[in-house]
Amino acid sequence: MNALGQHILVEFVGCDPNVLNEVTTIEQGMLAAADRANATIINSTFHYFSPYGVSGVVVIQESHLAVHTWPEYRYAAVDLFTCGDEVDPWKAFDYLKDVFKAQNYSALETRRGSLNLLTRIDFEPAELREQFKKYMKEGRIERNVWLTDKDENIALSLRHTGEVLYDERTPYQHVKVLNTYAFGKTLTLDNMIMCTEKDEFHYHEMMSHPLMMAHGNVKNVLVIGGGDGGVVREVLRHDGVEKVTMVEIDGKVVEAARLHLPQIAVAFDDPRLDLRIEDGIKFVADAPAGTYDLIVVDSTDPIGPAEGLFSETFYRNCHRILNDNGAMIVQGEAPRFNEQVFLDIHQTLKNIFGPKNAHIMLFHVPTYPTGVWSGQIGVKGSFNPAEFDEVKASEFCRAHQLKYYSPEIHKASFVLPPYVKEMIGR
Repeated sequence: MNALGQHILVEFVGCDPNVLNEVTTIEQGMLAAADRANATIINSTFHYFSPYGVSGVVVIQESHLAVHTWPEYRYAAVDLFTCGDEVDPWKAFDYLKDVFKAQNYSALETRRGSLNLLTRIDFEPAELREQFKKYMKEGRIERNVWLTDKDENIALSLRHTGEVLYDERTPYQHVKVLNTYAFGKTLTLDNMIMCTEKDEFHYHEMMSHPLMMAHGNVKNVLVIGGGDGGVVREVLRHDGVEKVTMVEIDGKVVEAARLHLPQIAVAFDDPRLDLRIEDGIKFVADAPAGTYDLIVVDSTDPIGPAEGLFSETFYRNCHRILNDNGAMIVQGEAPRFNEQVFLDIHQTLKNIFGPKNAHIMLFHVPTYPTGVWSGQIGVKGSFNPAEFDEVKASEFCRAHQLKYYSPEIHKASFVLPPYVKEMIGR
């Protein structure tokens, strides 16, 4: 070859969109393609962008392999740049064509660094060369694989090991469990973060204990969603609870939690739990009036199977099946993320339960967009969820070694900052 390197610019068309949206599959495919080309792999960095798209690069001793995908167009752009005669980028091309299941392609090859135009000088940094040889003998390949949960304005990225511990596509969503470095095992639905080992207790404790402590006599509970098991774990810490009915539409979420998040799913075998894999919207519509002391709606964002859980019809049915002193709490989004949904939920609860019986509490969840999240509450009875027995709550926290909820957090969560008060018209 009369050049320093070969550079192939590839467009793969008509690819499998599911493959193009799987960061782990793409990273492993790119690493294997580099190996097929006889390249020496140094490291890899790959990012998944929610709701779709992957970008990444494999750095090789002989240059790089890079990719960006557009699953919504079934298109991938690939850049293969290799130096020297021992590496064949066309072997990488052939392999990636099969990985992406491309129906068509175009490829442009350019020779980089024509030797007819260059003059070599005597440049041999011996010390650096020896350091590099020592590094390569250790056989280390640094993998940087990232999950990025984002919308058009906000993003959160977590680095993970690259292995997918659980991966199932259901009629409702794509269920996965990844192992992240900062937050441990992480459950994602359609590549959006639902919970992690390191911070799940922030959300699950706050969606359960404040309202239960304020009510004071919760016996019959309905949980809609909550397939990871965290809410029922917290609810069932209360000895006075006689029955919890949990209605989760997707059994694979429960399976994933049982297998890989057992410390969250620990209460699934409690005899007080009636676990049903069915549609929560239909269940609530068909349930008898005045049945429950507490309803917890632990849903995903208002897309896909959870969209109906944010409707006024659903909330009115929840109000109907609460008893006269009952209350409900819903995953209420955040004042700086899905802002309109946050406001719509509050207004709907005001319309149904009355302005004085619709409440908002705020708490911290590091892996949720903006880090601040809300539980929105509708009270059918006369109690105020910000008022509770502090001594009893303190004893409960000590007995169960809670990690987030406390009497002080309970009181503080209902103190809304001025910007939120302004948003909701207080």
